[in-house]
Amino acid sequence: MRISKTKRWRSLDNAAKIFPATSGKKDSRVFRFACELYDPVDPPLLQQALVLTLDRFPMFRSVIRKGIFWYYFEDSDLEPIVREEYRLPCSHLYIKDKKTLLFEVTYYKKRINFEVFHALTDGTGAMHFLKHLVCQYLLLRYFDQTTPKPLLPSYDATDEERAGDSFRQYYTKNRKQASKNRVHAYQLHGYKNEYGHMQILEGCVSVKKILAKAKEYHTSLTVFLTALLISAIHQDVSRRQEKKPIVLMIPVNLRNYFPSESARNFFGWINAGYTFAGMETFEDVIRNLDTVFKQELTSENISLRMNDLAALEHNVFLRLLPLALKDLGMRIAAKASTSSTTAILSNLGVLHVPEEFSPYIRLFDVFTSTPKLELCVCSFQDVLTLSFTSCFESSTVQRNFFRMLSGHGIDVEIAAKQDRRK
Repeated sequence: MRISKTKRWRSLDNAAKIFPATSGKKDSRVFRFACELYDPVDPPLLQQALVLTLDRFPMFRSVIRKGIFWYYFEDSDLEPIVREEYRLPCSHLYIKDKKTLLFEVTYYKKRINFEVFHALTDGTGAMHFLKHLVCQYLLLRYFDQTTPKPLLPSYDATDEERAGDSFRQYYTKNRKQASKNRVHAYQLHGYKNEYGHMQILEGCVSVKKILAKAKEYHTSLTVFLTALLISAIHQDVSRRQEKKPIVLMIPVNLRNYFPSESARNFFGWINAGYTFAGMETFEDVIRNLDTVFKQELTSENISLRMNDLAALEHNVFLRLLPLALKDLGMRIAAKASTSSTTAILSNLGVLHVPEEFSPYIRLFDVFTSTPKLELCVCSFQDVLTLSFTSCFESSTVQRNFFRMLSGHGIDVEIAAKQDRRK
């Protein structure tokens, strides 16, 4: 489908449609993947690596345009420029009615940062992009003509497969999930930071040690971390408010349930919570969450939930509404949904690169803008990074969380991110 002789357009996927409508000063809808190296970054080589990486991910050159009924992506010839970090993390990338790229690559000392507007891709797509960028950079820097060149990370997909809309591919009409009563979850309170300012706190732990601890409780890493975060929040809940459940939103990578090589958004989520009665042990919380995860993370339930979300896009009446009304409806729906969750926990999983590149990389991390409190998790080799972002001035929950980890015998290396604007 062409809009001119040189530029192509494509519609936003089902998950992406909400981000242009709800992006604002309270939440930029931007997330950051970063890689920390052992040596300082060479900016000219990073620029070369970015150009080469975009050749493999041409869809990342897209800009968002506004139509009568929907937003859409349009190809652009804009060239991204690598810069030293110059503004607050997860600052706005999408500017309404302005043709701008939806990602940015910056560096700071030994770190390479890749920030992206969520409408363009999800954590899996961003992970593929950053891994390729970092390995391309390391290839240019450390492997010359006399050195055998290792292969770049494998991502065996065509440009069409990477740009594919998997929500549309796997949508099945007339499959609906049974309606559930909306839960009013406990909400965090406190003084909030200025708009655009987030509190960022990062902790690093040993993958082997934390997996061993989760195994002691006969559970998975994600359930163990969910129980820890819920318990950390509960430590500051008053007795009067205990009757409200503490509920975490847990994003789910749908590629684990439906074959897809898409670099666009293809994720869902589940809600996992616990209501305290006063005498529970940590084991009680884990047992309850284990049951919730097993019930929610079935192929049948994941498929039904995905179809419920996609059905709105296929509703003929809603499709004919003008974009301004759709935007208003999505903003109202997004605001209403905030009452059903307390915080967010996103586990991006394990990042692998070809072994020849591993000696040059210390760690990967990921965090995102949020109007609440969010914990993002990823690992590389034996380093698990736990990155909190929060709109609140207080860091009590985060410190409760890391103290609990230490109480379980897991050493934590903590670093607070600083404002690096020039």
